[in-house]
Amino acid sequence: MDSTFMEAMADKFCNKGVTVVRFEFPYMQQRRIKQKKQPPDRLPKLLSSWLDNIKEVKQQASYRPLFIGGKSMGGRIATLAAAQFMGCADIAGVVCLGYPFYAAAKKSQPRIAHLKDVTVPHLIVQGERDAMGNKASVDSYALADDVQLHWLKDGNHDLKPRKTSGFTHDQHLEKTAEIVVAFIKRHSDTLLDF
Repeated sequence: MDSTFMEAMADKFCNKGVTVVRFEFPYMQQRRIKQKKQPPDRLPKLLSSWLDNIKEVKQQASYRPLFIGGKSMGGRIATLAAAQFMGCADIAGVVCLGYPFYAAAKKSQPRIAHLKDVTVPHLIVQGERDAMGNKASVDSYALADDVQLHWLKDGNHDLKPRKTSGFTHDQHLEKTAEIVVAFIKRHSDTLLDF
Protein backbone atom coordinates (compact mmCIF):
# COMPACT_ATOMS: atom_id res chain seq x y z
CA MET A 1 0.00 0.00 0.00
CA ASP A 2 2.98 2.29 0.38
CA SER A 3 4.82 1.47 -2.82
CA THR A 4 6.06 4.43 -4.84
CA PHE A 5 3.30 3.78 -7.39
CA MET A 6 0.50 3.63 -4.82
CA GLU A 7 1.80 6.70 -2.97
CA ALA A 8 1.93 8.69 -6.21
CA MET A 9 -1.55 7.65 -7.33
CA ALA A 10 -3.12 8.23 -3.90
CA ASP A 11 -1.61 11.74 -3.83
CA LYS A 12 -2.87 12.49 -7.33
CA PHE A 13 -6.41 11.28 -6.51
CA CYS A 14 -6.51 13.21 -3.22
CA ASN A 15 -5.28 16.36 -4.95
CA LYS A 16 -8.28 16.04 -7.28
CA GLY A 17 -10.76 15.69 -4.41
CA VAL A 18 -11.09 11.89 -4.15
CA THR A 19 -10.78 10.31 -0.70
CA VAL A 20 -8.48 7.28 -0.82
CA VAL A 21 -8.33 4.43 1.68
CA ARG A 22 -5.48 1.94 1.25
CA PHE A 23 -4.92 -1.43 2.90
CA GLU A 24 -2.60 -4.42 2.66
CA PHE A 25 -3.50 -8.03 2.07
CA PRO A 26 -2.54 -10.33 4.99
CA TYR A 27 0.49 -11.77 3.17
CA MET A 28 1.83 -8.25 2.58
CA GLN A 29 1.39 -7.46 6.28
CA GLN A 30 3.39 -10.60 7.08
CA ARG A 31 6.12 -9.54 4.64
CA ARG A 32 6.41 -6.25 6.50
CA ILE A 33 6.50 -7.95 9.92
CA LYS A 34 8.87 -10.78 8.99
CA GLN A 35 10.98 -8.67 6.63
CA LYS A 36 11.02 -11.44 4.06
CA LYS A 37 9.17 -12.10 0.86
CA GLN A 38 6.46 -14.72 0.74
CA PRO A 39 3.94 -15.70 -1.93
CA PRO A 40 0.45 -14.20 -2.09
CA ASP A 41 -2.37 -15.83 -0.17
CA ARG A 42 -4.83 -18.00 -2.08
CA LEU A 43 -7.77 -16.38 -3.82
CA PRO A 44 -10.40 -17.07 -1.10
CA LYS A 45 -8.27 -15.35 1.56
CA LEU A 46 -7.49 -12.40 -0.73
CA LEU A 47 -11.18 -11.98 -1.55
CA SER A 48 -12.21 -12.29 2.09
CA SER A 49 -9.67 -9.61 2.98
CA TRP A 50 -11.11 -7.26 0.32
CA LEU A 51 -14.68 -7.84 1.50
CA ASP A 52 -13.64 -7.25 5.14
CA ASN A 53 -12.01 -3.97 4.17
CA ILE A 54 -15.12 -2.84 2.28
CA LYS A 55 -17.22 -3.54 5.38
CA GLU A 56 -14.76 -1.69 7.62
CA VAL A 57 -14.72 1.40 5.39
CA LYS A 58 -18.51 1.42 5.29
CA GLN A 59 -18.70 1.21 9.11
CA GLN A 60 -16.11 3.89 9.82
CA ALA A 61 -17.20 6.51 7.32
CA SER A 62 -20.01 7.34 5.01
CA TYR A 63 -18.10 7.17 1.75
CA ARG A 64 -20.81 7.55 -0.84
CA PRO A 65 -20.61 6.59 -3.51
CA LEU A 66 -17.99 3.89 -2.91
CA PHE A 67 -15.58 2.96 -5.69
CA ILE A 68 -13.11 0.15 -5.13
CA GLY A 69 -10.01 -0.78 -7.04
CA GLY A 70 -6.33 -1.38 -7.01
CA LYS A 71 -3.13 -2.03 -8.84
CA SER A 72 -2.52 -5.38 -10.54
CA MET A 73 -3.66 -8.21 -8.24
CA GLY A 74 -5.41 -5.69 -5.95
CA GLY A 75 -7.47 -4.56 -8.93
CA ARG A 76 -8.24 -8.13 -9.92
CA ILE A 77 -9.47 -8.97 -6.43
CA ALA A 78 -11.53 -5.74 -6.43
CA THR A 79 -13.30 -6.93 -9.60
CA LEU A 80 -14.03 -10.26 -7.92
CA ALA A 81 -15.27 -8.47 -4.78
CA ALA A 82 -17.61 -6.38 -6.92
CA ALA A 83 -18.87 -9.59 -8.52
CA GLN A 84 -19.69 -10.85 -4.99
CA PHE A 85 -21.82 -7.74 -4.50
CA MET A 86 -23.57 -8.28 -7.86
CA GLY A 87 -26.51 -5.91 -8.06
CA CYS A 88 -25.74 -4.30 -4.70
CA ALA A 89 -25.83 -0.50 -4.57
CA ASP A 90 -22.92 -0.39 -2.10
CA ILE A 91 -20.27 -0.40 -4.84
CA ALA A 92 -20.65 2.29 -7.49
CA GLY A 93 -17.72 1.19 -9.62
CA VAL A 94 -14.34 -0.48 -9.89
CA VAL A 95 -11.02 1.01 -10.98
CA CYS A 96 -8.06 -1.16 -11.99
CA LEU A 97 -4.59 0.13 -12.76
CA GLY A 98 -2.58 -2.45 -14.68
CA TYR A 99 -5.05 -5.34 -14.59
CA PRO A 100 -3.38 -8.80 -14.72
CA PHE A 101 -5.46 -10.24 -17.56
CA TYR A 102 -3.18 -13.29 -17.53
CA ALA A 103 -0.02 -14.47 -15.82
CA ALA A 104 3.01 -13.29 -17.76
CA ALA A 105 3.74 -16.74 -19.17
CA LYS A 106 0.10 -17.87 -19.55
CA LYS A 107 -1.59 -15.74 -22.20
CA SER A 108 -3.82 -18.68 -23.11
CA GLN A 109 -5.44 -18.59 -19.63
CA PRO A 110 -7.05 -15.15 -19.33
CA ARG A 111 -8.64 -14.11 -16.03
CA ILE A 112 -11.76 -12.58 -17.54
CA ALA A 113 -14.74 -14.88 -16.92
CA HIS A 114 -16.23 -12.55 -14.29
CA LEU A 115 -15.62 -9.49 -16.50
CA LYS A 116 -18.17 -10.74 -19.02
CA ASP A 117 -21.14 -10.21 -16.67
CA VAL A 118 -20.32 -7.16 -14.55
CA THR A 119 -23.24 -5.07 -13.29
CA VAL A 120 -21.33 -2.02 -12.06
CA PRO A 121 -19.06 0.21 -14.18
CA HIS A 122 -15.44 -0.91 -14.37
CA LEU A 123 -12.51 1.21 -15.58
CA ILE A 124 -9.25 -0.49 -16.46
CA VAL A 125 -6.28 1.74 -17.24
CA GLN A 126 -3.68 -0.39 -18.99
CA GLY A 127 -0.31 0.09 -20.62
CA GLU A 128 -0.29 -0.94 -24.29
CA ARG A 129 2.70 -3.24 -23.77
CA ASP A 130 1.73 -4.64 -20.37
CA ALA A 131 3.24 -8.13 -20.02
CA MET A 132 0.05 -9.27 -18.26
CA GLY A 133 -2.41 -7.80 -20.72
CA ASN A 134 -1.13 -6.04 -23.81
CA LYS A 135 -3.44 -4.21 -26.20
CA ALA A 136 -3.24 -6.80 -28.98
CA SER A 137 -4.31 -9.62 -26.66
CA VAL A 138 -6.94 -7.77 -24.63
CA ASP A 139 -8.66 -6.24 -27.66
CA SER A 140 -9.67 -9.77 -28.67
CA TYR A 141 -11.59 -10.41 -25.40
CA ALA A 142 -15.37 -10.18 -25.20
CA LEU A 143 -15.88 -8.11 -22.04
CA ALA A 144 -19.12 -6.64 -20.67
CA ASP A 145 -20.21 -3.27 -22.00
CA ASP A 146 -19.69 -1.85 -18.48
CA VAL A 147 -15.94 -2.57 -18.70
CA GLN A 148 -14.21 0.51 -20.04
CA LEU A 149 -10.58 0.18 -21.13
CA HIS A 150 -8.22 3.12 -21.43
CA TRP A 151 -4.85 2.43 -23.05
CA LEU A 152 -1.71 4.38 -22.23
CA LYS A 153 0.70 4.67 -25.13
CA ASP A 154 3.73 2.39 -24.73
CA GLY A 155 3.00 1.80 -21.02
CA ASN A 156 4.11 -1.33 -19.17
CA HIS A 157 2.41 -3.02 -16.18
CA ASP A 158 3.29 0.00 -14.03
CA LEU A 159 1.96 2.26 -16.80
CA LYS A 160 5.54 3.38 -17.44
CA PRO A 161 6.48 4.20 -21.05
CA ARG A 162 9.91 3.88 -22.59
CA LYS A 163 11.88 7.13 -23.01
CA THR A 164 11.67 6.78 -26.79
CA SER A 165 7.85 7.02 -26.61
CA GLY A 166 7.97 10.76 -25.95
CA PHE A 167 5.98 10.33 -22.72
CA THR A 168 7.14 10.27 -19.11
CA HIS A 169 5.91 8.03 -16.32
CA ASP A 170 4.58 11.03 -14.43
CA GLN A 171 2.62 12.16 -17.50
CA HIS A 172 1.00 8.73 -17.68
CA LEU A 173 0.20 8.74 -13.97
CA GLU A 174 -1.28 12.23 -14.18
CA LYS A 175 -3.38 11.21 -17.19
CA THR A 176 -4.49 8.12 -15.26
CA ALA A 177 -5.60 10.27 -12.32
CA GLU A 178 -7.59 12.54 -14.66
CA ILE A 179 -9.28 9.56 -16.33
CA VAL A 180 -10.11 7.89 -13.00
CA VAL A 181 -11.50 11.07 -11.42
CA ALA A 182 -13.63 11.73 -14.53
CA PHE A 183 -14.92 8.14 -14.35
CA ILE A 184 -15.79 8.51 -10.66
CA LYS A 185 -17.49 11.85 -11.23
CA ARG A 186 -19.48 10.59 -14.22
CA HIS A 187 -20.78 7.57 -12.34
CA SER A 188 -21.31 9.51 -9.09
CA ASP A 189 -23.45 12.06 -10.93
CA THR A 190 -25.47 9.27 -12.48
CA LEU A 191 -26.13 7.80 -9.02
CA LEU A 192 -26.97 11.16 -7.47
CA ASP A 193 -29.56 11.83 -10.17
CA PHE A 194 -31.84 9.09 -8.79
